[in-house]
Amino acid sequence: MKELVDFVVLMIIYFGKFYKKWKEKGKDILLINTLMYIYLSFVLYFTLMPIITSLPFIFNHPYDSMNLVPFIDVLNGRGDFIRQVGLNVIMTIPFGFLMPLVKKENVRLLKVIFYTFLLSLGIELLQPLINGFRLADITDLITNVIGGSIGYTIYLIFKPLTIKALNYLNNR
Repeated sequence: MKELVDFVVLMIIYFGKFYKKWKEKGKDILLINTLMYIYLSFVLYFTLMPIITSLPFIFNHPYDSMNLVPFIDVLNGRGDFIRQVGLNVIMTIPFGFLMPLVKKENVRLLKVIFYTFLLSLGIELLQPLINGFRLADITDLITNVIGGSIGYTIYLIFKPLTIKALNYLNNR
């Protein structure tokens, strides 16, 4: 229920700030940017929400420093590490695919890696602040970047088809 406040704010931002601007630029821009916005909203949902209702309590719990030992859970066989690694890779595949489409320029793998790293780093640093039960983990950062790279590879494979579909949409 607390997440509903965040989603309402995200909808207000979308329709108040972005929708009209993106629609004026064409159907393809509207579609791609809206998909990225929805995707990022769900990333926020799974990683940080509730945000707004948590803000008054942001300093009411200790901030645990980031785990800087890569794949420690995997090495020690702790928890459901396979599921966590898999979900972290899967979570950023859409980002790696959509980012070159949003940028509308010749985006290379290193740029996707950089932006995926920044997205993941932001999430990892904010998680312990917003929720005292979440921890920042270098493994999440690594697996998120791998996911973004996989998404970019999928984009490259389907680039001709994707560009053709977007051109068709824009010309309708």
